Amino acid sequence: MKNNSDVKVMLKEAGILFAITLLAGILLGFVYELTKEPIRVQQEKAVREACKAVFANAQNFEAIEYTASTDLANQLADMGVKSGTVFEATDDSGALLGYVIETISTEGYGGNIALYTGVALDGTINDIALMEISETAGLGMQAEKVLVPQFHDKQVSVFTYTKTGSTSDSEIDAISGATITTKAVTNAVNSGLLIFRDLTGGGSNE
Repeated sequence: MKNNSDVKVMLKEAGILFAITLLAGILLGFVYELTKEPIRVQQEKAVREACKAVFANAQNFEAIEYTASTDLANQLADMGVKSGTVFEATDDSGALLGYVIETISTEGYGGNIALYTGVALDGTINDIALMEISETAGLGMQAEKVLVPQFHDKQVSVFTYTKTGSTSDSEIDAISGATITTKAVTNAVNSGLLIFRDLTGGGSNE
């Protein structure tokens, strides 16, 4: 049976532990509040820059409410992709030029791959921008250099990837040794096109 001295020591140690925990919580809360606004500003800046990168001739980008239908959501899921934020891209007068569509592939080699696709009203992809990627250095991480330029100014209904050299606008040259990354990026872009056609009443590919 513990004596009074032992009990006092335990209570003292418990009090010290509680005080440390309380102080740590207060400090974390303070740091969160201190950094929350700068982080939000930086995130918004990154989004604006990505939108501008994929839709250079647009002046304004407004996020709109968009929810994929059940059938389209299932189709995207079969491709390992989730839909994200959709932006209307407009000019100075407010005229709609197209859309910037966020899609997230959950089937990258190193995790999620999130990208923005800028699609003009005629269905032409202006460009794509990678927002999140953590693939293997020297392989999948070459996506920015190898894959992104291949989608520039393309007007096709669906992209495929090839390991033997592209022979048409719809074919994307795979990154050597990084087929999984190539497939994930290609599926994310194709999903963006499906969402674009859903937005404009163009239907989806079977």
